Amino acid sequence: MSEGPSIVAVGAAAIDEWYAVSNLPEPDGGAFASEVTTAFGGVGANVAVALDRLDRDVGLVSRVGDDEYGRRAREYLAETGVDASRVAVGDDPSTRSVVLSAPNGERAIVTTGESFRRIRLSTADREAIAAADVAFLTGYTPDPVSRDVLDVVETASDPPALVFDLSGPVEELVGRGTEPETAHRLLHAADLFVAGDVAAAAYFGGEAAAVERVAAAQRVRVDAVEGSDAVGGWPRAVLTHGADGMTVVAACQVRRFDAFDVDAVDTTGAGDAFVAGLIDRWVAAEGRGAGNAGSDDVADGVRFAAAVAAINCTERFAQRGLPARDEVERFIAARK
Repeated sequence: MSEGPSIVAVGAAAIDEWYAVSNLPEPDGGAFASEVTTAFGGVGANVAVALDRLDRDVGLVSRVGDDEYGRRAREYLAETGVDASRVAVGDDPSTRSVVLSAPNGERAIVTTGESFRRIRLSTADREAIAAADVAFLTGYTPDPVSRDVLDVVETASDPPALVFDLSGPVEELVGRGTEPETAHRLLHAADLFVAGDVAAAAYFGGEAAAVERVAAAQRVRVDAVEGSDAVGGWPRAVLTHGADGMTVVAACQVRRFDAFDVDAVDTTGAGDAFVAGLIDRWVAAEGRGAGNAGSDDVADGVRFAAAVAAINCTERFAQRGLPARDEVERFIAARK
């Protein structure tokens, strides 16, 4: 390729070992798995494949092991339109997850494997990120890499728009993901900041505190950018609440939106699909230095992203249900 992809996602490409269980067990409890199978996942790969399904030009920066799991991950990526040339191969065991999926679509995930935890950016990785229009980071990205991406964004002459998803609670990220101090920097630097309920509660102390902190960070950004639109401009943040919808903080204004009601088969990857939808409508659609947009644009973007997530939940596994753009548009049109 003479030019790199316009969107670069940094995150794990993993194999999910999927258990269809009778129930999510309580402490000291049990469950029965009626089916055990494997599927492709990992936050970075989920977001990248979702954007590829939406016909975006996207690449993945990741690291897998030189083992069966790593080979299967690379083979799967080769069947997609995702540019996997920046997926490194190391000697450590490949990152993989055990997913317990209950009949109502709820799930629990346990991750193991050192391959992604030990990723570090090469010079070529940094150049690809700097040349992109959009860079995506997950909270599961090792802290040295998150800081590297921040440095690239802060020093590039024409920096990419930055999207950060605080994917897990603070205690889950310590030692293997983005540390709180770096997450704080990302909150203030990101053009789009996303956090689920569990992550927001652990990092901010609760939804109300999260809204207050995010709005304060946005006030700093809005005040710092000459000529920025105080009503509809960047930055934006979304706090997701699963089936209960999401809270959007855009240029210091707070709005609550509902999720779509569907018969969920598996919620694995729903948050990643949602983030990909936001990137598609809010960031990639406007390119670098994504500019000012009004409240209708905010609502349309949330509705599109929520539809991507809802459709994905109607199929098993993190990626099998990821929709193409025309499928999303038909889904939304049928619910107007």
